Amino acid sequence: QCAKRIPEAEAVLDLLEKCPEHQKKGSFPVIVFEGLDATGKTTVTQAVKDTLNGILLRSPPACISQWRTVFDDERTPIKRAFYAAGNYILASEIAKASTQAPVIIDRYWHSTAAYAIATETSGEVQDLPPAQDEVYQWPEDLLKPDLVLLLTVDPEERVRRLQHRGLEKTKEEAELEANSLFRQRVEESYRRMVNPACQEVDASPSKEEVLKTVLQLIKKHCA
Repeated sequence: QCAKRIPEAEAVLDLLEKCPEHQKKGSFPVIVFEGLDATGKTTVTQAVKDTLNGILLRSPPACISQWRTVFDDERTPIKRAFYAAGNYILASEIAKASTQAPVIIDRYWHSTAAYAIATETSGEVQDLPPAQDEVYQWPEDLLKPDLVLLLTVDPEERVRRLQHRGLEKTKEEAELEANSLFRQRVEESYRRMVNPACQEVDASPSKEEVLKTVLQLIKKHCA
């Protein structure tokens, strides 16, 4: 409905329509990394990709990521639709890539769901939908990864890393920093995801230690 007003929406829908309805994963493992900004996703995903000679993909996928700022300024339903569509377009890329090499993904469906749930819920963690609610279930028609790793760091350490990076904050990051309840709702939403659930990894130690832990988990779950 918004395509007439937002030309980019029509382009996203065109890409979505070209994706096969039922995506099938190849024989190589698909590993997703989730977590708030400054938890080390960029560093770890690159290191894992190099170690496993894998293919690194990100959400939103490269073919639509240039329009992210356009949709971030839109009303919430339109913004959510953009990220949801991005997951299905990404699934098409994952299906192809996983026939060639291990696939490492920087964010996927869990991010879309966790931020949507935290945004739609006001108040504290106990105000979130109950743990068994279907909102935490992986969509049946979306290609499923073999492993989802949730990187976490102490809130103070995460803020220190952000300040050290000196990058301009995203709207999402500004909200996380300004509203600790929002941050707690996002993190708890991640932890309630099922089928597949997130395996939590403490990303506070050195890069080498975190990589070692991550590789051990991959070996255990994706042998």
